[in-house]
Amino acid sequence: MTEKNTKQQVREFYNQVGWSQEDDGNYQNARYEDLRPVSREYIHKTRLRVNQHLLPSGKYLLDAGSGPVQYSEYLTYSEGYTYRVCADISITALQEAKKRLGEHGLCVVADVANLPFVSDAFDGIVSMHTIHHLPMNEHRAAYGELYRVLGAGKSAVVVNGWGDPFLMKLVEPFIQLGRLLAGRPSQYGKKKGSDGEREAGTFVRKMNAAWLKNELKDLFPIKIYVWRSLSTRFLRWFIRPRFGGNALLRFPFWMEERFPRFFGVNGQYPMVVFRKEK
Repeated sequence: MTEKNTKQQVREFYNQVGWSQEDDGNYQNARYEDLRPVSREYIHKTRLRVNQHLLPSGKYLLDAGSGPVQYSEYLTYSEGYTYRVCADISITALQEAKKRLGEHGLCVVADVANLPFVSDAFDGIVSMHTIHHLPMNEHRAAYGELYRVLGAGKSAVVVNGWGDPFLMKLVEPFIQLGRLLAGRPSQYGKKKGSDGEREAGTFVRKMNAAWLKNELKDLFPIKIYVWRSLSTRFLRWFIRPRFGGNALLRFPFWMEERFPRFFGVNGQYPMVVFRKEK
C-alpha cells in the first residue's frame, strides 16, 4: 500500500464509517473503547491525566487529529484556552467537532505530518490516537511538526498505543484460554490492531517505547507517562460487574499513579510528553 493510498483509506474510513453515529448515539469508532458502566470511573480518570501536562490556559490549543472530540473528558483539555484548533484529515470529523465546540472550535482539514501552521503558533497541543494511522516513515515527521508549531515554553501530549505491550502480553495466554473455554476461536497469531484486537477498517501501525525513543532521539527529548495501562481487550475479558470490577480497577489506577513511567512504557496507552524550551 502506498503512502497516498494509506491516507486515502484512513480519510474514507472516517468520513464514511468511523465517525458515523450508530443507534445508541455513539460513533462507530467507540466500539474500540469499553463503554460499560463497570469501567467508567477508571476510564474517566485516565482520560483526565492529559491535563496534568498542559498549561491550564492560553489562546490556542491544537488538537492534532481531533476526530469529533467525542468524549466529554477530551473537552476539558481546552477549557482554559480561547480557541481549540481541530486539525483532522476527515471532514466528517471536523463537522462533528464543530457541533460540539461551537465558536470555541476552529476547524482545519490537515495532515498531521505536514501541518499548515506557522512555527510556535500554539500554547498547547494534544494528539489522541492519531499518529498510528500514518505510514511508519511519517511518524517522525509528525512529531517534528508538532514540535515545530508548539510555542516556546509550552507542552504537548501525544496519546497513542503500543503494539503488544509487555503487560498485556503477560495476560494474553489467559485471554486465549478464556476464548477456548467460551467456545470462541483463538485469535493467536492473527493480525491485530493497536489494542490487541483484530485490525479492521483502517490502517494502524504501532511500535514500542524503545522504537519511539530511538526514532526521536536527535529531535527533542520526550518523557513517557501512563495514560492507561489496561487495554480494552483486557477490560472486556476480566472486569465484570458481578465480581466487583469497578472496585478492582481502583488498584491498577493507584499503581499507575505511583509508577507512571513504568506503566507508560509497559502498559497499553502511553502519554508522550514534550516541551519546547524557551
